[in-house]
Amino acid sequence: MRRVLACCATGRLSRVRSEQNLPQRSGETMESHQTDNANDDSAVQIKNHTTINSSASSNSNIIMNSDFSMGLHSWHSNCCHGFVVSAESNFPAGTSAKPAGNYAVVTNRSECWQGLEQDITSRVSPGFTYLVSACVGVSGPLQGSADVLATLKLEYRNSQTNYLFIGKTAASTENWEWVEGTFSLSAVPDRAVFYLEGPAPGVDLLIKSVVITCSSPTECKNEGTECVTAVDENIIVNPKFEDGLNNWSGRGCKIVLHDSMADGKIVPLSGKVFASATERTQNWNGIQQEITGRVQRKLAYDVTAVVRIFGNNVTNATVQATLWVQTPNQRDQYIGIANVQATDKDWAQLQGKFLLNGSPARVVIYLEGPPAGTDILVNSLVVSHAEKVPPSPPPVIENPAFGVNIITNSELSGGTNGWFPLGNCTLSVGTGSPHILPPMARESLGPHEPLSGRYILVTKRTQTWMGPAQMITDKLKLFLTYQVSAWVRIGSGATGPQNVNVALGVDNQWVNGGQVEVNDDRWHEIGGSFRIEKQPSKVMVYVQGPAPGVDLMVAGLQIFPVDREARFRHLRRQADKIRKCDVILKFSGGDSSILCGSFLKIKQTQNSFPIGSCMNRSQIDNEDFVDFFTKNFNWAVFGNELKWYWTEPQQGNFNYKDADDMLDLCRTHNIELRGHCIFWEVQATVQSWVQSLNKNDLMTAVQNRLTGLLTRYKGKFSHYDVNNEMLHGSFYQDRLGKDIRANMFKTANQLDPSASLFVNDYHVEDGCDSRSSPEKYIEHILDLQEQGAPLGGIGIQGHIDSPVGPIVCYALDKLGILGLPIWFTELDVSSTNEYVRGDDLEVILREAFAHPAVEGIMLWGFWELFMSRNSAHLVNAEGDINEAGKRFLALKEEWLSQAHGHIDEQEEFSFRGFPGAYTLEIDTIFQKIKKTFVVDKSGSPVVVSIDL
Repeated sequence: MRRVLACCATGRLSRVRSEQNLPQRSGETMESHQTDNANDDSAVQIKNHTTINSSASSNSNIIMNSDFSMGLHSWHSNCCHGFVVSAESNFPAGTSAKPAGNYAVVTNRSECWQGLEQDITSRVSPGFTYLVSACVGVSGPLQGSADVLATLKLEYRNSQTNYLFIGKTAASTENWEWVEGTFSLSAVPDRAVFYLEGPAPGVDLLIKSVVITCSSPTECKNEGTECVTAVDENIIVNPKFEDGLNNWSGRGCKIVLHDSMADGKIVPLSGKVFASATERTQNWNGIQQEITGRVQRKLAYDVTAVVRIFGNNVTNATVQATLWVQTPNQRDQYIGIANVQATDKDWAQLQGKFLLNGSPARVVIYLEGPPAGTDILVNSLVVSHAEKVPPSPPPVIENPAFGVNIITNSELSGGTNGWFPLGNCTLSVGTGSPHILPPMARESLGPHEPLSGRYILVTKRTQTWMGPAQMITDKLKLFLTYQVSAWVRIGSGATGPQNVNVALGVDNQWVNGGQVEVNDDRWHEIGGSFRIEKQPSKVMVYVQGPAPGVDLMVAGLQIFPVDREARFRHLRRQADKIRKCDVILKFSGGDSSILCGSFLKIKQTQNSFPIGSCMNRSQIDNEDFVDFFTKNFNWAVFGNELKWYWTEPQQGNFNYKDADDMLDLCRTHNIELRGHCIFWEVQATVQSWVQSLNKNDLMTAVQNRLTGLLTRYKGKFSHYDVNNEMLHGSFYQDRLGKDIRANMFKTANQLDPSASLFVNDYHVEDGCDSRSSPEKYIEHILDLQEQGAPLGGIGIQGHIDSPVGPIVCYALDKLGILGLPIWFTELDVSSTNEYVRGDDLEVILREAFAHPAVEGIMLWGFWELFMSRNSAHLVNAEGDINEAGKRFLALKEEWLSQAHGHIDEQEEFSFRGFPGAYTLEIDTIFQKIKKTFVVDKSGSPVVVSIDL
């Protein structure tokens, strides 16, 4: 007997309030963090969407005898008794609805799963989405409501029978209700059976009509019944608490209804009442509602809540909307939807978005977050199908003036005119600074007149932020990318290295224009970039950073817009030189008299250059995601599922199932894998049980982690990031000594010699973090190598904003002197405008592809709601490829070679192309010959023998 999830419930309200049915978590890690675009401040619009009912056209409905006008013809009762009555017959006792037409009654039910079924095998096909709508009721001994479920039974040869949950509704004896949902098939089943089930034993199931259609739903109304529903209405029942606390429950705490609190100081923002989650003892305690059956997989939903906090002397705290999902195999997933900083003074609006990849057994949405003892107040919660927002048009920038410096009096020919001191410091002009442009600016600007040799001297500094400043508000254009360049130097008196930063105050928000660490009395180049995408009222540029009392010198500050297209032309030529090779095809086995002079066409089907992406476990349940991934990527990396906090969240409690599932998918599709990561040096990412260990136990745990992971997956991961972000953290080094880092590499190499071992860090390539400059990274790598660490590659994460090619190339050139392969390991770019996002992505992809030291590129995701940054996706939540995604695909197409011509007298054909897989067509006077071949860049020219 199969187990039916969420059945035999006597009523939705009582089930939701039953706390033992919902797991209470402690310290778990969320599987994915789904958030809406940060700059999307528009209110959620709730639109009517429609229900397909029995008035739909019969030629679109795949259900036979859908209105029971032919009795139970084509229907079968599942281990129970069924019959059809007409509206003129006496209605079963216990229900008051009297619809027109016929309806089926399923009685003598002894199990929840017993109901009415129909075989639809021959009427469904893979690749289509089917919409289901059934008008149902219940009768018999019942208080409240009973759940009615629509289910699809799928039988496959030599495989276990699957049960696909479609939808659910709470039916009562008073009214007819609609069960609604959708389903799609990824493969052809041997048998597909649709059936309705669910009420408790002894309760009769009534069915008025069933419609399953492929066609788009249209607005309709069946006046013969009381089933008139808007499908896109709010998923939340009783969203504004107008029906008290019905359908709501506390998650590990109590919930209370209020019309006011705090002696009338807190009143609803809208409506008459609000709810509070009180007596909270854990931060995950809150208010919840089960929405099982009311949300569909692969659809995006907007979430909006109006919240605030109260009590425990907490004035502000994070309130988060979270989704608890239980999979059919009883695994729990926690999906962070959105959060907001709530206060005890005013109501705040929380907005976010989520999508379910798989078919869940149960889904609960809840609010959580503030410290224990602090109440969460909720005025309303709305969940509705997200509208598709058209992309913003490409920005039109008139007279961009590429390469023109927007800084006034940069050469200081007019003294300090145009400049002012930020704070109580003193500005003067000195001489003796470099006359040449800094290298990164020189690469962008080309031939340029010498600098003046004058600099601004800043003295009497009493705060780190004090320095020279200038207003540039009216000189900036939205969506233009600006490069920042300057020479900087510090005076005497500094104790230790000093950080110098070119910063922008954009409406009082700090924007990083570049950083450099200075630890001597030489001039240092500072380089960076920025872009502004929302019209500011005030923009100030200033130079800051050294400790109070340390003089600062700034020379030749330039801020200029960059011409990306001009750079792209250069990179296309460079990529052709770096990535392509000369190929000679040598033909044999044919009649040379016929073969010579024959016309041939060559087309590349796959470039072998590694381009991959991050994925997570839930995404592989979405066949649309899998299809895009396997078509466009030849490498993969797991977002979280290989990290120690995921594989061993509690000591001795291991979870390798997620990684195993993802590994199986990749191996099936011949996708190579990077292992990310064995350890993570940043303390905030280390699970609490590891942090609590003493030195000896921590050393044992580290050894066990290495042995367990690399023994289990020996030979299966081509790369490992051994100890992530060592330039930004030192958890293991602080506790186990400096040698631990090199020893991690040594042990990993002993356990799996086939894997290349990488360092991996961020802000290496963009000039905006002095802790991870190329120079610091080189020093770090050399130090590991001196200790005997067997490094196999350099990982540059690539979480970058407004990238500028010459700055990225400068970092690659610096790191390239080490002779190790360089990979971009976590690349993503972010812009609210999809076209600008595409520009940013193209900058990095072209720079990497055209650089001889770079051997692979990994995106840190591409699907909306499953990325670490907002406005970074290439594919929208429901599978539409956006403008940035189209740019990515266009580049991949550009990096496929084609050639045509005639075979020469030596039975050869030469061309220049990228390494990878090719197809070949030869047209002779007698026949057309088709062949495939592979170009492996092991030398130049590459000779490929083709036997005809």
